[in-house]
Amino acid sequence: MNAPVRSFRMVCPPQQRSRVRALLSAQGFVFEQEPFLDFAFRLVEEPFPLGRSLAAFFGLIYIQDRSSMLPPIALNPAPGSGVLDCCASPGSKTGLLAQLVGGNGFVLGNEPTRSRLNTLRRNMQTLNLLHVATCCWPGEALPLPEAEWEYIQLDPPCSGWGTVDKNPAVLKLWKGDKVQPLIALQRQLLQKAAALLRPGGRLVYSTCTTNVEENEKQVRFALENDLGLTLQPLPAPPGFAIASPQQPGCDGVWRVDSTSDGQGFFIAAFVKNGDAAPLSLLEGPSTPPFQRVPDRVLEEAGLDRALLSQGEAAIFGDAIHFLPRQALERLPAALRWQGALLGKVSGGRPLLSPRLRGIAPDSSLPRLILEKTEEVEALLQGRSLDTGMTGREAALFWQDLPLGRVRLKNGRALWTEK
Repeated sequence: MNAPVRSFRMVCPPQQRSRVRALLSAQGFVFEQEPFLDFAFRLVEEPFPLGRSLAAFFGLIYIQDRSSMLPPIALNPAPGSGVLDCCASPGSKTGLLAQLVGGNGFVLGNEPTRSRLNTLRRNMQTLNLLHVATCCWPGEALPLPEAEWEYIQLDPPCSGWGTVDKNPAVLKLWKGDKVQPLIALQRQLLQKAAALLRPGGRLVYSTCTTNVEENEKQVRFALENDLGLTLQPLPAPPGFAIASPQQPGCDGVWRVDSTSDGQGFFIAAFVKNGDAAPLSLLEGPSTPPFQRVPDRVLEEAGLDRALLSQGEAAIFGDAIHFLPRQALERLPAALRWQGALLGKVSGGRPLLSPRLRGIAPDSSLPRLILEKTEEVEALLQGRSLDTGMTGREAALFWQDLPLGRVRLKNGRALWTEK
């Protein structure tokens, strides 16, 4: 049995991918492109853990099992569209969905567990995926209007038998009757997702288990219980070995095993029966009253104007959050959702997150351009750099690649997460 390879995807605008490749190469990583996604790669040489690379630290890449990238690819949301991710943390699929819909699109990531919700939010912030909003509800009880989502990703809790190469204990932990509560929850989630999906919309159900009870038999459940869904056969993805389904009537599902150099996975795609209707937008506000941060103030702080056109920046307490335009238009106030953290208010002025890369090309913010990776590493390790710059902060670059923001104190650059 082959061990899963280390895979990752780039999380940056297409025009920056060559520079991210150069940054990884400068730190000794050798990698090759995956055949199923043009910004996914597999490692060939890993001189030290990829998670400690500068590209990972600044959210320019996200480490993800190659099989785990398949559900968003199967969902294939259109650019600019809205996607509901019912069980989102840690955000692997949420983030890829956000990349697929682009900055004018929108993803709502729901995570039922509070501690895992925090992980989801941290990851989306690090990756600079500002058009993702998050909430914390049991997936089967999401307070959302029915028939309003054009795309839904459902990756429910499962037995995880497909991860046995990395987690051998799962076969003992989830066996016999212990799996039954998971099966029941998966069916509840399927029913809820089908109700939330608009006619003509697309739903992808996926698990990281090889258990037929949680896979093909759940497909049969969806088709035989009047959920209004039709199974849509998926073309085989390049670079994967797809096994035959283990139940009749399930042609076109993806059953991926470890011979594909990734985790075991199961993916099925459905379409909601009926004709698509226009989306219904909210008549009232989707959030409690908030103090809006004027675009002018954010522009003076060096934030790219292109980001400002996609939503609103708002102050809640001393925190500044980004509220995507589609979230404001589509999410009911009862949902109690949250937008991405942009930074905080300090001394009556915005102090933006150090890993926020959206630097306006014509910004008056001074630029600290470091030519060597060792210089960036030294900065992150607590060493200050004498820059001679004035002001409170500077935009940090490796060569011409934006990384984030550094604090300035008496002309010296300091890295701080605060």
